[in-house]
Amino acid sequence: MSQINKEDIKQEVFDLYDEYAHNQLSRRAFVQNLSIYAVGGLTVPALMSFLMPDYSGNVQIEPDDPRLKSEYINYLSPKGGGSIKGLLSKPIESNKKLGGIIVVHENRGLNPYIEDVARRAALAGFISLAPDGLTPLGGYPGNDDEGRNLQSKREKGEMEEDFIAAYDYLKNHKDCNGRVGVVGFCYGGGIANMMAVRIPELAAAVPFYGSQPDISEVSKIKSPLMLHYASLDTRIIAGWPPYEAALKKNGKKYQAFIYENVNHGFHNDTTPRYDKAAAELAWKRTIDFFNTHLK
Repeated sequence: MSQINKEDIKQEVFDLYDEYAHNQLSRRAFVQNLSIYAVGGLTVPALMSFLMPDYSGNVQIEPDDPRLKSEYINYLSPKGGGSIKGLLSKPIESNKKLGGIIVVHENRGLNPYIEDVARRAALAGFISLAPDGLTPLGGYPGNDDEGRNLQSKREKGEMEEDFIAAYDYLKNHKDCNGRVGVVGFCYGGGIANMMAVRIPELAAAVPFYGSQPDISEVSKIKSPLMLHYASLDTRIIAGWPPYEAALKKNGKKYQAFIYENVNHGFHNDTTPRYDKAAAELAWKRTIDFFNTHLK
């Protein structure tokens, strides 16, 4: 990453990036708005370089980690995109069936960060599956800007079916004990909420800063929830109070955490929005939650 000091960047810059990353601003408009904050020694190119993901040197669990068996597989999504590619990971030293975790990517496909998270889940003692929702369009293209463009071209309902099919695949895998949960980030957080609504047998759901389901569908949720939000993420957190009210009204089991002074995407350690303390605490809570409900 650039040597720009994160503490010197105004919150409005992170808000602009959030709008751009969620297709609310064109690249041209993003650059134009960013120029307002290019003052002193800062330039627009330097700010853009600072804000963009940096996958080099930020992997926590290497793809060839000897403690894991990690491989790409394809599973069938008959109501979705057909044959879907996913990263399947599990610990090498396991002589018993494992709880399963579906790991759902952001709005840009199966990038290196999400693959890394899937391996972290496996290293914690689970069998994980991280699908690539961009498979029907050729898969994650190697950079997030193009990935976002591709993902915006997929039909919403069809793509949702791909993740529901991933649940079915993992639940019936020979190394899975049949108890499957889901963790998702950003777009994937919304998918985690959707799966909690759509899959009565889902064992646990952990949305990270994900969009909430329609309030009228909250009554359908059977699985326990653990929800992670960022206090500076006004776009997503605005939907939390009515969602919480509906969860309470319907007697649902949930835990919710709002991490102070952090941004949307705080768990993603490849961008400057990453907050180490919040990310590590949220991940520990997540694994403890899955240990309770999937084993």
